[in-house]
Amino acid sequence: MKKKSAIFLFAVLVILGILIAFTVNTPGSVDVETYTPKIYATWGALLPPIIAIILALITKEVYSSLFVGIVAGALLYANGNMELMLNTMLYDSSENGGGMITKLADSWNVGILVFLVILGIMVALMNKVGGSAAFGKWASEHIKTRAGAQLATMVLGVLIFVDDYFNCLTVGSVMRPVTDRHKVSRAKLAYLIDATAAPVCIIAPISSWAAAVTSSVPEDVNINGFTMFLRTIPYNFYAIATLLMIILVVLLKADFGPMKKHEDNALKGDLFTTAARPYGDADDEIKTPNGKVIDLVFPVIVLVISCIIGMVYTGGFFDGETFVNAFANADASMGLVFGSIVTLIIVFCFYMIRGVLSFKEFTDCIPEGFKAMVAPILILTMAWTLSGMTGLLGADIYVGQLVEGSAGVLKMFLPCIIFIVAVFLAFSTGTSWGTFSILIPIVCNVFGSNPDNYEMLVISIAACLSGGVCGDHCSPISDTTIMASAGAHSDHVNHVSTQIPYVMLVAAISFIGYIVAGVIGYSTGNLMALVGLAVVIVLLLIAMFVIKSIINKKESTLE
Repeated sequence: MKKKSAIFLFAVLVILGILIAFTVNTPGSVDVETYTPKIYATWGALLPPIIAIILALITKEVYSSLFVGIVAGALLYANGNMELMLNTMLYDSSENGGGMITKLADSWNVGILVFLVILGIMVALMNKVGGSAAFGKWASEHIKTRAGAQLATMVLGVLIFVDDYFNCLTVGSVMRPVTDRHKVSRAKLAYLIDATAAPVCIIAPISSWAAAVTSSVPEDVNINGFTMFLRTIPYNFYAIATLLMIILVVLLKADFGPMKKHEDNALKGDLFTTAARPYGDADDEIKTPNGKVIDLVFPVIVLVISCIIGMVYTGGFFDGETFVNAFANADASMGLVFGSIVTLIIVFCFYMIRGVLSFKEFTDCIPEGFKAMVAPILILTMAWTLSGMTGLLGADIYVGQLVEGSAGVLKMFLPCIIFIVAVFLAFSTGTSWGTFSILIPIVCNVFGSNPDNYEMLVISIAACLSGGVCGDHCSPISDTTIMASAGAHSDHVNHVSTQIPYVMLVAAISFIGYIVAGVIGYSTGNLMALVGLAVVIVLLLIAMFVIKSIINKKESTLE
């Protein structure tokens, strides 16, 4: 396997060399203010993320794959100028780009990393005092089945709708001991976390995602951004269908694709299937006789309350803004840092008063928590840098031009076209928020402020949101996907490869739903377009029952 990976990496580097030979125009002294690479805003701008994604899926090595993608992007940007390539990869500070050092110097990004580390410390603390073990024992007495453990994970994910990062890490920390006891594979847990993070946030009016969508609606459109977001909820086919998909897969026991192998092995006691154990001994629960369920529940409740207060604080709630407007204007990174630091202090005091933790044990948990988060921090850093390389090459402009070019086609098919473009853009760049900011203004320009086009505008923006979440959901370089792997303590590539078949099934059905909604919405201009949602639900039910039937036939044949 190592030999095949090395050969593949060498082949990719040779291909990159050929590409550079075709685009080479080695400049001497470069004026970065006016410099434009030869492949700017062309299909070649999508090569770096595509290379990284293919490498990750084939070699199962996410770090080297992301690094090769970053180097590819910097080389293609520099047209062979090695000095420019190194500066671009490390120190570029362009508005749409950003090198690795620049990304790490960004306060928003650092805030997310600090939040990650504090969550890691809190998990280490909960393990140290025995809270995780006590909760796992309690849950094993009250949650009797594997299906119950999986549905409980989903319910908790739905309840924590404020922010996807917060969702991924908190749900993983709380439910990991429970799903382990019921022999649910780590890949399945990562899917459950991922499928109830962004899909829930994108249909929750009070969330950081609602704020991102609201801010993406142009001011010159005669529609309130928050009102537009509310109207898109019933048309967000992918998010709704994904939540339904979880319920059907769990209740029907209809796992398929690579996930089935992971689940079958988990039932035999192997939660990982592969040899990869990215978090080492971080899962080991310390059996503390004084540990109680409250030692886990109390920190989680305080964390939820503190993070909500922190987010509305950054949005101006205590300066007179309404709660909804405060969420719409919130700085999620700053709010999560404020909330998590306050929580850490409160939890430390709580454990000290309970007499289950010494100061020495507390300080020992700080490096332990940091070490547990090294893997997601590395992946996030490189994913942000790769996104910066893609931005420098004008991938967003290229995709935006594709959508604008499709506007001349029958407008009734524009929602399904936007959905596919959004999926591809979010998958390639690893960011759904960036996809929203690119495509939503284009959609608004296509339909304008004509009241006759209002329903089609709503459907098309919903298709953009739906496609962005879908692409983000299955992209190996998506920060949400990385967080889901971190929350589940699952190998990242395993998580991606096992959930892609599930994502693709829901995406295909959602695509059909947008064809139906677009045709009806364009013809009637009213809520009759919601027939598209009914079509999506019916098709998903049929698909899952067919899959279950096929699984039953295979199992009976083996017997």
